[in-house]
Amino acid sequence: MPQTEQAGLTPRQVQSFIDDGFVKIENAFSTDLAKQCRDELWADIGLSPDEPENWTRPVVRVGFKASPSFIDAANAPPLHKVYDQLVGEGRWLAPTALGTFPIRFPSTELPGDDGWHVDMSFGTTNADFMEWRVNVKSSGRALLMLFLFSDVGADDAPTQIRKGSHATIARKLLHYGEAGATLRQLSAEDYASTRDCEIELATGAAGSVYLCHPFLVHAAQPHRGKRPRFMAQPPLLPKGEFNPALPASPVQIAIRRACGLTV
Repeated sequence: MPQTEQAGLTPRQVQSFIDDGFVKIENAFSTDLAKQCRDELWADIGLSPDEPENWTRPVVRVGFKASPSFIDAANAPPLHKVYDQLVGEGRWLAPTALGTFPIRFPSTELPGDDGWHVDMSFGTTNADFMEWRVNVKSSGRALLMLFLFSDVGADDAPTQIRKGSHATIARKLLHYGEAGATLRQLSAEDYASTRDCEIELATGAAGSVYLCHPFLVHAAQPHRGKRPRFMAQPPLLPKGEFNPALPASPVQIAIRRACGLTV
C-alpha cells in the first residue's frame, strides 16, 4: 500500500514488520528525485545509460553520497514518520548521506557477493571486516534500508529477503551477549538455519524504500534483466544505546519476542 506523509504505517503494517522483518514504502520520494540521484551515480562511475557496450562488470560500487539529492531522498517526510513508528520518536539520527551503492548490471558473470548474510553494525573501524560485529541489542544500527533509485523487477537483481529470518538471528545473537558476534562467528550454518523462510524480492518502482529489521537475512543475486539496477543499502543510525526505561519499539519488540522475553 502506498504511504503518504500524513498516514504513516497502519497498525497491521507495523505488526507485519514485527512478524516478517520488513515493510515496503511506495512513493517514499519522487521519481524525479530518483533520476537526479541516478544521473549523479552514472557520472561517478564514468558510464552512460546509452552505452551498454561499456557495461562490462556485473557490479560497480559507489560509497556514500552526501549531495542534496541523496539527503532529500533519505529524509523524505513519509520516511521520517515511519522511522518514528518503527524505531521510536527521537531515537534515530536523520541521515546526512546515503550509501553504499551496489550498482548491478546485466551480466552472465556471477557477481561474487551474493551470499546470505546480515549487515554488521559496530566495530567497523577494524581493518579486518570479518571482525565487524552485531549484537542482540543491534548496537549501532536502528534499521537496514533499501532505497530503490531505479525501477526494479524480478529479473533486475532485486535483493532477496528471507521473511521472518530476523527472529532466528536474534535468538542466535542472544548467546553472544552484549559483545555480539563477528562476521566470522556468524557462520554459513547460522544463515542456513533460515533457509526455509519464504523469500521476498525487493522489487518496486524508483522511489520505493524497504525498511528492514537489522537482523533480516538477505542476499544479492545476478542481474538477468536489461537495465542496470540502482539501489542504496544504508543503515538508519540510532541516537543512542537501548534504553529499557523507554517503551519498546517495534524493532525491539521483534527481538524480545524472538528471544522469549516479556515485551
